[in-house]
Amino acid sequence: MIIIDYKDARPIYEQVVDKFQKLILTGVLEPNTRMPSVRSLAVELSINPNTIQRAYAELERQGFIYTVKGRGAFVAFDEKLLDVRKGQIFEKLKELVREAGEIGIGGRELAGWLLKDQEKVGALGGTNE
Repeated sequence: MIIIDYKDARPIYEQVVDKFQKLILTGVLEPNTRMPSVRSLAVELSINPNTIQRAYAELERQGFIYTVKGRGAFVAFDEKLLDVRKGQIFEKLKELVREAGEIGIGGRELAGWLLKDQEKVGALGGTNE
């Protein structure tokens, strides 16, 4: 379900948060589904349970999960979360477009690359809009 990339510069808890956000937003984890326990996920990923606890706390703070005392954590999907994630992605894209412009890649070249690469993106689960 979740694979940690030790070459990724981000802290492990951020990787866990990111992976669960994607699973929730894509519907792989359905609303009100019970999340893996902190202990079991820590064992599965061979990482400290405090790291999982921190990731779950962040997911709860962002509204992706909710906790029921004595029962565990559950998926709490809301359409607004998808809008928030889209906003985050568009902010990253703005930064990439700015960086591309700094090295001389224009909007038309970027758009052409996106259109040419559209089939690959679609094959990965994106839309062809």
